Amino acid sequence: MLLVDGHLDLALNGVDWNRDLRCSVDDLRAQESALQMTEAGRCGATLSLPELHEAELFLCLSTLLARQEKEINHSFGWTSPQTCYAMAHAHLAWHRAMEREGLLRAIRCRSDLQAHLADWNRSGHSAPLGFIQTMEGADPILCPDTIYEFHEHGLRALGLTHYGANRYGGGTSCEVGLALEAIPLLKNAEQLGITIDVTHLSDVAFWQLLENFAGRIHASHQNSRRLAPWQRQFSDEQYQAVIERDGVIGVAFDIIMLQPGYVRRHSSRQVTMDRVVENIDIICQLAGNTRNVAIGTDLDGGYGVEQTPAGFNRYRDIQQLTELLSRRGYPESDIVGIMNGNWIRFFSEVLPDH
Repeated sequence: MLLVDGHLDLALNGVDWNRDLRCSVDDLRAQESALQMTEAGRCGATLSLPELHEAELFLCLSTLLARQEKEINHSFGWTSPQTCYAMAHAHLAWHRAMEREGLLRAIRCRSDLQAHLADWNRSGHSAPLGFIQTMEGADPILCPDTIYEFHEHGLRALGLTHYGANRYGGGTSCEVGLALEAIPLLKNAEQLGITIDVTHLSDVAFWQLLENFAGRIHASHQNSRRLAPWQRQFSDEQYQAVIERDGVIGVAFDIIMLQPGYVRRHSSRQVTMDRVVENIDIICQLAGNTRNVAIGTDLDGGYGVEQTPAGFNRYRDIQQLTELLSRRGYPESDIVGIMNGNWIRFFSEVLPDH
């Protein structure tokens, strides 16, 4: 079944982690094992461009991720806004290089999306992987007007924050609200028709953003606080707020968002992909239908197979969801919506005509 993924950090893998995503998953794992890489996530890649094709992924949201931090203790994180800006452009350049190889296809407008879907249906799934450009954390946006430049480069979705607070507000693991500069940035995004990704906002910033932004919103990779009770996840009230704005919520595969008390590099994997389905169930119960839930895996987003549900090995295993959902009583039409249709409908509404 065709897949749409609401959140992949492809350029982070290609640029920051220096992975050649044209290789197979097995080759990436072997290369890093041979180099005896020990950083979390190394030697355990779950995706590559051939793997995504094998999994029938035809569209994803692909990030520009360059987070400003005072102390850098991992392989992504930068010390100044100017460096974040430069790294975001490196990520843009990586996407362009993959387009030139015929491996990626930028989706900037509704007609692009329609043509891409028709190409996949016509070509027997041999078309390139389509991507919608998103930014995870607005650190590369030097001032609110810089968003116009990134929009020219294809930016169609934006998350203001990541972990901690930045110049635009509070993110995961803090209780800081929106910064003053966030208000004109949100106004510019609204004028441009950019959808705001409310993932990674602090609770305070989440509610303030809804008060100050009238455009479309979504949550690209966001699980339930019922099942993993810490601030990275959404409460039922936050889920309901996204649903009321007709946003789509992508369910993530990172086990820290699935398994209570999971500690990176210390905990064993206890939950399976059934826990992903439980997250889907919660959103459907709150909405009263399946319209607002989809997939936003966040796979290989700074971690690897060691931090995925037990029994999960590589990206194509997402297809197991179709059988798991069917066993739960979901009809085929709803399963299609979850696996691809809800994101397609959402971006058919959000993207400009041409």
